[in-house]
Amino acid sequence: MNTIRRNAAFLILTALALFFAGIVWFAMPHEREVKSLWVLLFKLVPFVFATEAIAQLDPVWAKRARLHLTVPLCFLVYFTFFVPKIFFYATVHPELYYYILTLTPFLILTFVFNYRLGGGAAHLVRRLSYAMILLMLSGLEDLAYLTVNEHTDPAWATIPEVWTWASHMTVRLGHPASKYEAYAFIAVHVAVALFVLLAPTRWFTLLTDRFRRGGTPSRTVAAKAPASDDTTTDAPAAQAKPSARRTPTG
Repeated sequence: MNTIRRNAAFLILTALALFFAGIVWFAMPHEREVKSLWVLLFKLVPFVFATEAIAQLDPVWAKRARLHLTVPLCFLVYFTFFVPKIFFYATVHPELYYYILTLTPFLILTFVFNYRLGGGAAHLVRRLSYAMILLMLSGLEDLAYLTVNEHTDPAWATIPEVWTWASHMTVRLGHPASKYEAYAFIAVHVAVALFVLLAPTRWFTLLTDRFRRGGTPSRTVAAKAPASDDTTTDAPAAQAKPSARRTPTG
């Protein structure tokens, strides 16, 4: 019972992550486009809960509980579920893309879970996880799709002036992004991701302290804030890409 009580935060957050992931996967349609900002935010809920659960995980307890055995299970989820789905839907672009977008956060969480099992600090788990999801949502992959592939369709030989297919941008901007709006959108997300990765830990300590107290932290508290914190108590629907052989429908 004491073990359960000590790891209650991890267990509760894990249960919440699984619950909301179940809603997203089983109760919501597998659509290739993001219909609204609220749909996008809701689909990020299980990712946030999972990240916080991993940050709360006690590596010493995880070793005793042999949680490292979940690593090959994560690999099997990838290899025996996502890989067959990808091969099966290889010619059905909308469905294929949905599975890729589901696979990507799964891989992010697998990476940070392994990092935590190896003794990685809780605050670095959060930094790595949130930075990578920001990069995923940035539109970098949209730009890469247009630049690293040799498109034979003249419509995609140059970067389109309006990115009508990038619905994850549309729901946040309120309209389809122009080419230069997309560039700015990507740049902002990459900058925020770099900030999350590289900003001094004390900045996040002060922010967390202010949030918990509902006001400005005292100078004494700020001065005593550690430079590094390893405590475990601190704390998308798919967007279709244009095919090289046909224009996307939206």
